[in-house]
Amino acid sequence: MTTEIILRYLHFISIFAIVGSLVSEHLLLKKAMTRKEIKRIAVIDGVYGMGALTLLAAGLTLWLGGFGKPSVFYTQNFIFHIKVTLFATIGILSIYPTVFFTKNRKGNPEEVVPIPKAIVMLLRIELLLLFIIPLLAGLMAKGIGSF
Repeated sequence: MTTEIILRYLHFISIFAIVGSLVSEHLLLKKAMTRKEIKRIAVIDGVYGMGALTLLAAGLTLWLGGFGKPSVFYTQNFIFHIKVTLFATIGILSIYPTVFFTKNRKGNPEEVVPIPKAIVMLLRIELLLLFIIPLLAGLMAKGIGSF
């Protein structure tokens, strides 16, 4: 019981970390940024990455570890599969911005670097997909989507 509560708490808190970091990245992005500003975003992107890994670890443990609902509840629910697919898609979409921030954070802190429009668009798509997931979680909690 205690392990399940801790896992659910970690799962929930990591969602906050992911949402907060993605919103922060989006709000801090400009058309051109200094390497110092990019370094700040790279740190925020690291928080995003840690949140995603924690979410994944806690979620997989809840799903496959036998805590709370049986694994079959999740495995036989198509809404759960959509949630996992959206999470994976968000992860894939985040690769290019992460690589860009990591590559461009080093160098002269005052040097200005143009930010590709694709990065802004990818962050917006990630946020859109991320805000669909709680709706799916609510539907799943009500038993909708079971085969």
